[in-house]
Amino acid sequence: MMSTKIAEIAERIRTLREIMEITVEEMAQITGMSVQEYQQLESGEYDFSFTFLFQCAERFGVDMIELLTGDQPKLSFYSIVRKGKGLPITRRKGFTYQHLAPTFKNKLAEPFMVTAPYREEEQDQPIHLSYHEGQEFDLVLKGRLKIVFENHVEYLNEGDAVYYDSGHGHGMIATNGEDCVFLAVVLKDHDGEEKK
Repeated sequence: MMSTKIAEIAERIRTLREIMEITVEEMAQITGMSVQEYQQLESGEYDFSFTFLFQCAERFGVDMIELLTGDQPKLSFYSIVRKGKGLPITRRKGFTYQHLAPTFKNKLAEPFMVTAPYREEEQDQPIHLSYHEGQEFDLVLKGRLKIVFENHVEYLNEGDAVYYDSGHGHGMIATNGEDCVFLAVVLKDHDGEEKK
C-alpha cells in the first residue's frame, strides 16, 4: 500500500511536469530510467531515491524541499537547524537523511546529515551506483564508509572527506560492523546549459 507521503510527492512531481509541459519520455531520460519505471515512480508505486528527487527538482527549477513538503523555502539570510532537527528524508534502503537547510531559498547546495546502516549482507555485494549533475562533498563523522567511484573503491574513516564529480557513478555502504554517519553536501550544477 502506497504511503500518503509518497503519494503527495508523486502528485507534486506529476503536476509540475504537466504544468511545464514536459513529457514523460524526457523525464525518464533525465532520470536515467525507462518510461515505465518513471511512470511507476510518478504514480507513487515506489519510494524515490535522492538522485531521482534531485534530478526532478533540477529539471523543474524548484528546490527539492518543495517536492518533499509542498512548501517553498523562505529564508535568504541564514538558516539554523538544531542537532537532530533536520528535515527527515528516508530515500534509500535504511539510509536516513536529515536536510540541514530546508527553509533556506535559492540554495547553491543541498546539505544533509546521512546515516548509512551497517548491513552484513551488503559487504560482499556490488554497490548500487548513482549519477546526478553537480559535485558532492562527504565528511565522515562516525564509523567507516566504503565508497565506490565507478571502478575505484575507497574507505573513509572518521574525519576523512571526499569531494567528487557526482555525474560519475558513486555509491556507498557502512563497513566495519557499525552504522556510518556523514555530512553530505550536494552542489548543484549551475553551468547554464540545459540538462540532457
